[in-house]
Order: sequence, then C-alpha cells, then structure tokens
Amino acid sequence: MTDPFKEADATRKVLTVSEEAEGRIDAWLAATLAGDFSRSRIKALIEEGAVRVNGAAIGEPKRKIHPGDRVEIALPEPRDPEPKAEDIPLDVLYEDDDLIVLSKPAGLVVHPGAGNWTGTLVNALIHHCGASLSGIGGVRRPGIVHRLDKETSGVMVAAKNDAAHRHLSDQFADHGRTGPLERAYQAIVWGRPRQLKGTIDAPLGRSADRTKRAVKREDADAREAITHYEVVERYGETEDGTSLASLVECRLETGRTHQIRVHMAHIGHPLIGDPEYGGAFKTKANRLPEEARQVVNGFHRQALHAFLLQFEHPSTGETMHFEAPPPKDMHRLTEALRAL
Repeated sequence: MTDPFKEADATRKVLTVSEEAEGRIDAWLAATLAGDFSRSRIKALIEEGAVRVNGAAIGEPKRKIHPGDRVEIALPEPRDPEPKAEDIPLDVLYEDDDLIVLSKPAGLVVHPGAGNWTGTLVNALIHHCGASLSGIGGVRRPGIVHRLDKETSGVMVAAKNDAAHRHLSDQFADHGRTGPLERAYQAIVWGRPRQLKGTIDAPLGRSADRTKRAVKREDADAREAITHYEVVERYGETEDGTSLASLVECRLETGRTHQIRVHMAHIGHPLIGDPEYGGAFKTKANRLPEEARQVVNGFHRQALHAFLLQFEHPSTGETMHFEAPPPKDMHRLTEALRAL
C-alpha cells in the first residue's frame, strides 16, 4: 500500500487492509497512520462512530480486521488545543494567591483529552481563576498538580503560579515520605479483607487493553505501587466473620493510575460499582435485601472518595489539612449497607 490516502480529502481518509494484515483495528490503524494519530485518539474516533468498515460504522476498537476490508475515517473539525473558560460550578474549600483547594464531584474529568475536550475541571478553573493559573502543566493542564479519576470524588489542589506548582509537585512526587503530604480515600468494597489492616505492595503496569492497569510482578512497564488500608466498617457481617461489604480507608504511599481500584481487586475485594475492575462481582448484589439491592444496582461508578488531603503551603510552610464528606450517592450507599 504505497499511498493509503489517495482517496482522502480534508475530512476523510480511506484505506484498504492488505493481505498480510491482522489483529485489532485500533492497533492496525495506529501502525498504519503512524505520526498522524495516537492509538488513544483512534480509539476515541472509533467509539464516536467516525470509523466505518465496508460501509458500516463500528463502535469497538477491538474489532478484528480482515484482508480487503475498506476502512473509512471521518475526521472531525480541528480542535482548538487551548481549553476555554466554562462557567462550571466549583465547590471551593480554600483559595489564596498561590493555590485553590476544591472538592471534585464524581463525573467531572480533570483535564481535556480524547472524548472530553470540554466540560472539564480545567475549563472550570480557567473561568474561576482567569490567567492566574500556573502554566507548568502545559496548555491543557494549567495548574494541575495531581488528578482523580473521572468517577472518583474528593479533595484536590491546583496551583495558581509556577512557584506553587513546583513546590506542590515536589511534595506529590515525594509521596509524603519526608514531608506532611497525606492523601486518604474511603472505598466501599465487596466482602471483607481477611486482615482488617494491612499494606498492599504490588507493582502496577498496563493491562492487555492498555486503558486499564494490572499487577505486574516482573515487567519493564511496572512501577512501584503501595497502598495502606484499614477496614473501618463492616456490613452484613456473619457468624464466621465474613461480611457482604466493607468501608475501607486507604492511604497512598504512591500515586499510580487506578491504584486503589486495582489493589483492592487484587486482594479479592473490588470496589462496589467499579465497571472495570469489579464487574465479576456485580451479581453479589443479588444476595442483598431488596432495598439495598436497588441502591447497589443503581450505583454506577466506583465507590471511591478522596476525603482527606494534607500538604505544606508553598509560601507559608504551614501544614494545610482539608477533608470533604462523602457525596450524597456514597452516603446513600453506606446507609443502605448499614441497614443489613
């Protein structure tokens, strides 16, 4: 295939799969279009319905290709790489000239990216803070020092100038080993860990589909990941000491993508509602009474809340401590489980 784009115009590319090609369409397109589109961008285009095979739109990046397939990509209008201010309400816990601390709701993406170019925390911060945000994070991540998953709620801090950004970033990179930085989460998990208090030391790397993470003991991609946990409530406890579910407090010694979600699933207790790491446990809700079962089945995100954040103020050196109560959906979930 000497010129795969000979049928292309400004908004469309058409390719034909060669006789020797095989595998997933997203991987094939990423290799074929090397330098033009990242695999994550291709995946987003597929999920948006912008890729057709033999005339039919596909929605699955993992779809297999076949020799002779005619693949057409409809290209969207070019996007402005610089996020715009959007009047999105923020729950501000504290603010000064150096930083802003807020409680992020579940469902809010932190920064723009494939599939989420608007409606993010960054768009809200630009509107709220104006031009005062730190530029170290780049055009798409101004002021962003750390992040929470889209469906994880809780306390976050953003920097409003470059000096504060550097100081806060150093603290997060140190993970509180030599300073006051502390991050703690509340997670509602299936079952009850055998040890009520412990440490999960299990390196994490990319899983097979590359959007998820997995424990990787011996892998060049794996990075150190350590989570300290303690069971603080047990729900539906039986005489043999087992429980239907538990409220677990997790404190991070490292900050890897999906760390708590993967670590709790790794020890056999995934988070309730987690679609990526807890799907196999979804039928456990059938063991619950009707009222609790309805609440659990209606909880469509991972039950994870970053309730505590502590750090050293970059200018004053004061230890700043912030806590945010669980949002209404997690409160309803714990109340339903407490009634077991």
